[in-house]
Amino acid sequence: MNILVINCGSSSLKYQLINSHSEEVLAKGLCERIGAKGSVLTHKTADGRKAEVTDPMPDHTVAVELVIAALTDTEYGCIQSLEEIGAVGHRIVHGGENFSEAVLITEDTIQAIEACSGLAPLHNPANLIGVRACQKVMKDVPMVAVFDTAFHQTMPEKAYMYGLPYEYYEKYKIRRYGFHGTSHQFVSEHAAEMLGKDIKDLKIIVCHLGNGASVTAVQGGKSVDTSMGLTPLEGLLMGTRCGDIDPAVVEFICKKENKTVEETLTLMNKKSGMLGLTGISSDARDVEAAVKEGNERAILTVTTFAYRVAKYIGAYTAAMNGVDAICFTAGLGENHRLLRQRVASYLGYLGAELDEVRNDVAGEDAIISTDSSKVALLVVPTNEELAIARETRKLVEK
Repeated sequence: MNILVINCGSSSLKYQLINSHSEEVLAKGLCERIGAKGSVLTHKTADGRKAEVTDPMPDHTVAVELVIAALTDTEYGCIQSLEEIGAVGHRIVHGGENFSEAVLITEDTIQAIEACSGLAPLHNPANLIGVRACQKVMKDVPMVAVFDTAFHQTMPEKAYMYGLPYEYYEKYKIRRYGFHGTSHQFVSEHAAEMLGKDIKDLKIIVCHLGNGASVTAVQGGKSVDTSMGLTPLEGLLMGTRCGDIDPAVVEFICKKENKTVEETLTLMNKKSGMLGLTGISSDARDVEAAVKEGNERAILTVTTFAYRVAKYIGAYTAAMNGVDAICFTAGLGENHRLLRQRVASYLGYLGAELDEVRNDVAGEDAIISTDSSKVALLVVPTNEELAIARETRKLVEK
């Protein structure tokens, strides 16, 4: 069965068509500037054929129609007709407390997702736009919602509760939810396979280090704590997000800079992190280039980032009373040898030993610790689209 995986933003739509049995990516692409001038769809097949479609995309329904047209095109398509798509898997960012696993999409499901929109106002409404658009174009195709937050619903209360008056949890469900759950689950399960062990017997810490970054403690295959909170702003320093910060800083900046709360939160979400500290870029490649040139703020930024990651690893080792494996994934974790080296330099107390030769890898499965290391260090490329396809197949084939 071919499964179309959709990740929809307010003005963009990413997609992959995956053969769920062979797990081969048949084609993938991106629609950009939906609803604006200059709309473009970039499309690529597994055998390297490429296409760029510049037709107007006034809305996401038209974008989905263009995606189907690209997938079935005689020149650069990979299937003959829409009938070859057996299901659609949608990435949904926030499921609140309602969803602890993927679900078939019904009108009740959509209403429940809408009810969580206050917890993810930039993401859930956009995700649902993609669902509605696909429903219009593919009326009889089953659709599945896969939630970023679902994997973390196994966290105990002591891990997800905030020290606020309890009534705010009762009234508004203010608590830690965590994100990147699809990635953390995929990586931890694959790490167990790489080590040849049952995940139920392992304590794993997954470091999802990209422009957005989070760390999760996975014990026995279940998330028991994670660094992101009610929103993706909490936790590690990231590309443009500040991460953990004294909440009083919000009021301080509002008063000193004459900003509204909304303006200050925008600053913390979009103008902070690596971008804010370096004043150069949110892209780690640019930051590393500046480090090589001796830029002091860039050096401060990368050392601060690695330090924050190491602190979370220490905290989650304590939370699980031990750790068997530490995984690096996502754009930075998979590709930046020096970042892994910086983080590993803090882990001597665990008996974790990095093998410098094995660490010279990028974007591929690898055990990068020495044979004598007491904790396994791994590079595990994430594949959230494949994870979504797997969840979708499980539900549709029941």
